[in-house]
Amino acid sequence: MEEGKRLIITVLGHDRVGIIAGISSILAEANINILDINQTILQGFFAMVMVVDSSQSRLDIGELRRRLHEKGRELGLEITVQHEDIFKFMHRI
Repeated sequence: MEEGKRLIITVLGHDRVGIIAGISSILAEANINILDINQTILQGFFAMVMVVDSSQSRLDIGELRRRLHEKGRELGLEITVQHEDIFKFMHRI
């Protein structure tokens, strides 16, 4: 995998049907592979973190953010997309 092609996607919002399907379909259309996924529901709140590989995608991160933001607005979610290295830097101990 090319360096810098792993992205971290976070999703937060009220739980509802279709969240994972909606997000994963956007990733599949963009030829982005899900490497790891962790999701939980805490008292009705949905929280998910995904590590994805965008090395085979022709979609730039700005367009991916736009598409996921649009899906998030449709589903009532906050969705963020960050390069893995930026995520690690921001969340170091």
